[in-house]
Amino acid sequence: MNKKSVLAAIFLVTIGIVFGAILVSSFKGGVEFGFAGDENVKLGAPSKLHDSNFDSKALGKSFVAVSKAVTPTVVYINVTTKGGSGDSKDGGLQEFFKHFGPDFKFENPEPQQGAGSGVIINPEGYILTNNHVVEGAADDGVEVILNDTRRLKATVVGTDPTTDLAVVKVDGEDLPTAALGNSDSLEVGEWVIAVGNPLGLQSTVTAGIVSFIGRNIGIIDASNPYRIENFIQTDAAINPGNSGGPLVNLYGEVVGINSAIATTNARYQGYGFAIPINLATAVASDIIKYGKVRRGYIGVSIRSVDETDAKALGLKNKHGVFIDNVQVDGAAAEAGLKDGDVILSIDGKEVNASNELQSMIAQHHPGDNVTLEIFRDGKTFKKSVTLRSRDAETVSARDSNPRKKESDEEEMPTKTASFEDIGFSVKNLTSQQKEDYEVENGVVVSDVKRFSEASNRSLRTGDVILEADKKQIKSVKDLKSVLENQKAGDAVLLRVKRREGTTNFITMQIPK
Repeated sequence: MNKKSVLAAIFLVTIGIVFGAILVSSFKGGVEFGFAGDENVKLGAPSKLHDSNFDSKALGKSFVAVSKAVTPTVVYINVTTKGGSGDSKDGGLQEFFKHFGPDFKFENPEPQQGAGSGVIINPEGYILTNNHVVEGAADDGVEVILNDTRRLKATVVGTDPTTDLAVVKVDGEDLPTAALGNSDSLEVGEWVIAVGNPLGLQSTVTAGIVSFIGRNIGIIDASNPYRIENFIQTDAAINPGNSGGPLVNLYGEVVGINSAIATTNARYQGYGFAIPINLATAVASDIIKYGKVRRGYIGVSIRSVDETDAKALGLKNKHGVFIDNVQVDGAAAEAGLKDGDVILSIDGKEVNASNELQSMIAQHHPGDNVTLEIFRDGKTFKKSVTLRSRDAETVSARDSNPRKKESDEEEMPTKTASFEDIGFSVKNLTSQQKEDYEVENGVVVSDVKRFSEASNRSLRTGDVILEADKKQIKSVKDLKSVLENQKAGDAVLLRVKRREGTTNFITMQIPK
């Protein structure tokens, strides 16, 4: 290779190294990706946490500090049930076996033992726990084991099956007492710690986050129409035996009382549920002071508003709680609330679920005043409601007079109509049906197609449609007129009366 060729090669290599260095120095700590043919499209965003003062070591120390502060306030509760009463929950087997003759008898149930947790909320020995932990306890069947291993007999001060809460008391002075927080300020994603005695393992601490607020899981006795479920959902490990123990935040404050788990095998599978402490302390205060809960009631039947409801009612957003029925002579009726109203807020705090409203009202007493923001016919206004006790809420009595059967000549000719796109059929009411349902107008639903819009929105065969789009329905012709004036995608509000005598609102969307 001649001298010129060597110099040229060296020059090219030098240029390549310099150019490569320039390219490398221009990189911004990573590779930027874009779609082919569009170099300006960027995915993702810079993290906002790099400049934060997050300290993982400090977080770990917080868990340690909270555990040390809270554990002494948590107790182990041993419960022995009464037994021998013959009233055990046998699923109806006793009634079934009566058919085999009078000599076939069940043995009286033996006393049973169970265990749970509790948290000391007063230095004189008041302990908050779950109703299901102490339910059916014998008179001397509740024993409390303190964190320092002392064993004390406890008495049940009072229970509240409506919220699954109870208060028991031991004799003591200057007992370690838990700090109580504000569950209304709790947020999804916030760290929480569960403390209790799962599976007989005393003083167990687990950690997780709040994964949902305001969960209704249908675990409290379904036969109780006043049950209140507004659970805090968490992925902190909760198992049998944790019931009644505290859920605490990183300030060491109790924000909930652990009560239930979502499971298919009676063990932890990812999610547990706690009663908000604001509701729990309201219940506990009443039990300690009065021996029972003095809870205020509005006197309404309610349900949450969904998107179809919002469209039918003229609400801009899915928001509020819908009033299906206002009880006669109740607090709401006295304040001027009406069937079909939507409650948007209570005392300035927005409500978007029926169980949320129940929980907020449950923290008040009879005689308390609350201010409700109401939506009606496109207008928003406020109403002051003086709450009443449950006993004061009355429902109008059904007519007890003997009913006369009308002659066939007096009955309207039966006419029918089917609304295939929505999925139901109706026919005119006979005079006898009007008496049976105690209505003066309406059409009766004769058929509902499975999986149709009507079925999905809970319209049932036998319902009487009293109103549609807030217009009184006297015949099949009236209902056809209303529905045929709706466009595809519109939602219509129906007022119906059920066979059992309740009146409800149903919304349906006209299929596109």
